Amino acid sequence: MSQTLRDNLKRLLAPRHLAFVGGRSMARALKRCAEGGFAGPMWLVNPQHAELDGVPCVASIEQLPCGPDAVFVATNRELTLTCVAALAAKGAGGAICYASGFAETGAQGQALQQQLLQAAGDMALLGPNCYGLLDYLHSAALWPVAHGGQPVERGVAVLTQSGNFAYNLSMSDRSLPVAYMASVGNQAQLGIAELMDVLLDEPRVTAIGLHLEGLKNVPGFARAAHKALEKGIPIIALKTGVSQIGAELALSHTSSLSGSDALYDALFQRLGVIRVSGPVSFVETLKAASCGQLPAGPQLMALACSGGDAGLIADYAERNALQLPKLDAGQCAELAQVLPGYANLVNPLDFTTAIWGDATALQAMLDTALRTEADSAMLVLDYPAEFTGERKECDLLLELFCAALQRHGKRGFVTSAFPELLPASARERLHGHGIPALQGVEDGLAAWGRIVAYQQRRPVLLALGESALVPLCPQALHGASVLLDEWQSKQALRGFGLSIPDGVLSTPEQAL
Repeated sequence: MSQTLRDNLKRLLAPRHLAFVGGRSMARALKRCAEGGFAGPMWLVNPQHAELDGVPCVASIEQLPCGPDAVFVATNRELTLTCVAALAAKGAGGAICYASGFAETGAQGQALQQQLLQAAGDMALLGPNCYGLLDYLHSAALWPVAHGGQPVERGVAVLTQSGNFAYNLSMSDRSLPVAYMASVGNQAQLGIAELMDVLLDEPRVTAIGLHLEGLKNVPGFARAAHKALEKGIPIIALKTGVSQIGAELALSHTSSLSGSDALYDALFQRLGVIRVSGPVSFVETLKAASCGQLPAGPQLMALACSGGDAGLIADYAERNALQLPKLDAGQCAELAQVLPGYANLVNPLDFTTAIWGDATALQAMLDTALRTEADSAMLVLDYPAEFTGERKECDLLLELFCAALQRHGKRGFVTSAFPELLPASARERLHGHGIPALQGVEDGLAAWGRIVAYQQRRPVLLALGESALVPLCPQALHGASVLLDEWQSKQALRGFGLSIPDGVLSTPEQAL
């Protein structure tokens, strides 16, 4: 990536002004940015109308007062080419191309996509065939439809090859703090690798989530992933196209070759990328990393007000290689002064409902339990329905737990046994304290376990040094493929630096 292109991409990701090219839907998109808090100048470009939905129109790109930092182009594919060329000439930072009908449709579309690239030059280009960019750090939504996110001070960046996945993620009731969400589409110029590289320079991005069909630039991805490993920024990947049908769908969707899953697994392991199996584990693992305060080790002090919840914690902790250190004699003696005689004084600790709502007793219990060698603590907390009027006791415990974590210098998280029983108000309060609000005790402990494993593996991978080596990617074959025998295969692999056993080629004619 040239320095000019890199600078332009930084303009696209931190825009001072926005432009929208298109019709009524773009007028609505501009209004959503204004309602969302974008404070800079915004322009709507449309040659056929003086105004749309109350938004005044600029007749052409040439008539804009300056080259905008970020532009959303929502025209047909032929007009998109003209607009991109005009924006590049105007000195725009970056353009997002919504139109489809490019490389994903075949040879004619591929030729058009090449023309689009040439028109863009060193201007940053996202797409084509993409939904766009949601930037919640700067309240800039270069996006054709409504979205469900909200402004954040810091958070995760999500890069996906599916616009609908991004749309649904923004609408999900999970309170994931999203700094950026980009739908990359065909990745004609800017792909996963290029975006990752520049996003890693933004200190408010705490983790990166990838929803992938395939990687177009494996060496670039490896360089960016190594940079993330050095910085301690977790990368969480949800890779589709594992099945034969899934691989065929990826090719027709965004012209992506999904590739061999075994190769992706090997690449991810070498680079410390956390691989997850589905949308829920993707979001919960991103939430576990989103605060930027990652656990130092696998030891965990676990708290619940139910024996049933304590049993679930014990099972899921073991399944995810998390350790529950025993309480010492001093802790047990102190807890016995606060908790009823039937309380089982072990980790995970069922502190019972006998002290529910008693701030003094709860604080004493927390201070004793958190005086532990474990650097992390967790609390299982399920809120009852609002009509019960019993949520204030949950709010009290939540605030006391947050304060105790800070007092004792512990990392930690709160989860619920049932995902829907940690309401948005509680999740947002937790995230305000920098504490992950995970939904579902099984998914929550699995997510925490993945982050712990990443933290343990990271120094090992950096010391090994392989993550710094850029993978060698052979050129695509032209014409008919040729099957190599064992000897030919080993000689080919030797050319890539693999250590191959010494051998001698023998033929039937040479045999005794």
